[in-house]
Amino acid sequence: MTLPGSALENAQTADLLNIGRRNPVSISFEFFPPTSEKMSEKLWETVERLAPLDPGFVSVTYGAGGSTRERTHGLVSRIRQETELEPAAHLTCVGASKAEVEDVAEKYWESGVHHIVALRGDPPEGDQDFKVHPDGFNGSVELIEHLRKMHDFEISVGCYPEIHPEAESSLADLEYLKRKVDAGATRAITQFFFDPDTYLRFVDRAQARGIDIPIIPGILPVTSYSKLKQFAGQCGTQIPAWLTHLFEGLDEDPSTRNLVAAMVASEQCRQLQKAGVTDFHFYTLNRADLVYAICHTMGVRPNP
Repeated sequence: MTLPGSALENAQTADLLNIGRRNPVSISFEFFPPTSEKMSEKLWETVERLAPLDPGFVSVTYGAGGSTRERTHGLVSRIRQETELEPAAHLTCVGASKAEVEDVAEKYWESGVHHIVALRGDPPEGDQDFKVHPDGFNGSVELIEHLRKMHDFEISVGCYPEIHPEAESSLADLEYLKRKVDAGATRAITQFFFDPDTYLRFVDRAQARGIDIPIIPGILPVTSYSKLKQFAGQCGTQIPAWLTHLFEGLDEDPSTRNLVAAMVASEQCRQLQKAGVTDFHFYTLNRADLVYAICHTMGVRPNP
C-alpha cells in the first residue's frame, strides 16, 4: 500500500472530486489461541466463516508473556495443514531464550510458515515492565535481525499512530520503527485507532522519516466497550468522546451494540478507502459476523 504525496491531501482531493467508487482492497485477520475446547470450536467456525473472503494472511497472537505459546503453534500448524490460508505466526522476546525462539522459527520455516509477526511482547500478567531474558533478545530489532540471518522470512511489525505508551516522544517512537525497517521488517501493522486522520498523519510522518514499507491500519470492531477501555489503556489509544456516547447504555444490549460497532468500523474504513488506503488488518477477537459485515460494506465478497 502506497500513499503518494500527502495522505491527508489524498483524502481532501477525493472529497473534492466526489469519488464514489470503492477501491479494491486487501484484507488480513488476527486471531488469538483458544483457551478451552468450546472456544476452539468457536474459533474454527470463525476461521471457516472468514476464509472465503480470501485474506492475504491471517495472524495468530501470543498471550502476555508468551503464555499461549504452545496453543499459538498448534493453531498456526492447523491453519497451515487444513486450510488454504497463509498463516503468520507471532514471535515475541518475552520469557524465551534466543535458542528457544530460533528453534520455534526454524520449525515454522520447515512447515511452510514463512511469515512472522515479530514483536517485543507484553510482560507476563502481574508484571509492569518488560524484562529481558538472561539469554534472550532485548527487543524486536534484535529479533528481526536474527530472523533475517536465519531465512528470508516475511516480517511484519507493530507500530503506534498515537505513540507507544513507553516511548519518550513521538519522534523517538518513529525512530524505533525506522530501526525495525532497517533491520529487515517488510510490513508494519498499526495498533487500533478511531480517527482516520490520526493514521493518515502518522503515515505522512513515517514516510518523511524514510520509512518506506507498507503501513497497514489495524481495525478493531467494538464488541465490548468495557474491554475496549481496557485495551486502550494498555496501548495508549485515545477513545473519542463521540465513540463513548455511541456505546453508552449498550453493555446489556449486544444486538444494538453490534449494529453500532459495524457502523463505526465501516465508516472508519470508508474514509480510509477514500484517502487511497487499500490494505486493512482486522483484530477479529475470534468473532466472524461483525468483521464479515464490515468487509462486505467495503466491497469485499467471497472468493467464488
